[in-house]
Amino acid sequence: MKLFDEQAFIHQLSIDCVIFGYKDLELKVLASQINMSRSFWTLPGGFIKHEEGIDGAAKRILEERTGLKDIYLEQYRVFGEPDRVNREVFEELAEVRDEWVAKGILDDANIGWLGKRFVSIGYYALVDINKVSPQKTELDDSVDWYNVKELPTLIMDHNEMVGYALEALRQNLDQKLIGFNLLPETFTMREVQELYEAVYDRPFARNNFQKKILDLNVLERLEKKFTGAQNKAPYLYRFRRE
Repeated sequence: MKLFDEQAFIHQLSIDCVIFGYKDLELKVLASQINMSRSFWTLPGGFIKHEEGIDGAAKRILEERTGLKDIYLEQYRVFGEPDRVNREVFEELAEVRDEWVAKGILDDANIGWLGKRFVSIGYYALVDINKVSPQKTELDDSVDWYNVKELPTLIMDHNEMVGYALEALRQNLDQKLIGFNLLPETFTMREVQELYEAVYDRPFARNNFQKKILDLNVLERLEKKFTGAQNKAPYLYRFRRE
């Protein structure tokens, strides 16, 4: 199947995914640079096949771009302003048109389709960044992680999408405990606090934070982390299994 095949997908409806990862005390977002003469960056996205559901399409797109299955995924907003058209990329398409047709990415019949207005369903996903192997498509020059505070200028409203996804993540971090999808299987309380500080972009008082997290009753305390000084070593935790 061509990446752009108007007949294979639901017309003028797309999915865009904000994939959050966490590393080196930074909340990061996965974005790709399109292989064109001008520099365009975009969130991972795709279209919905006629025979699949919306959530199924989002899971397929995420697996194709991260190599992971069964990751946390949530729909958070629909984007559909009347002027939501990818004009800049469409104008640049003229320069790579022949190349893309030769590669079978699209054909002449689909080029006009890409220049129309699309309504996009926004999802955000949380992944253990160490388990992700970002996958390029035939359109990508690169796929990389970017600090959420230092994103390049993305196409259309994709920067706005990241902002709304971050707001949704902050609202849900306690209630759904989804933040722990960003951490490895075991972690220290300090690492939990550092994650919260990266997500909320502000510091938390250590004692108050630890009490808040323990009161949620969602962590299982394990053995101490080996540091060579057992009396000062922090305890390891993991998410409590139901």
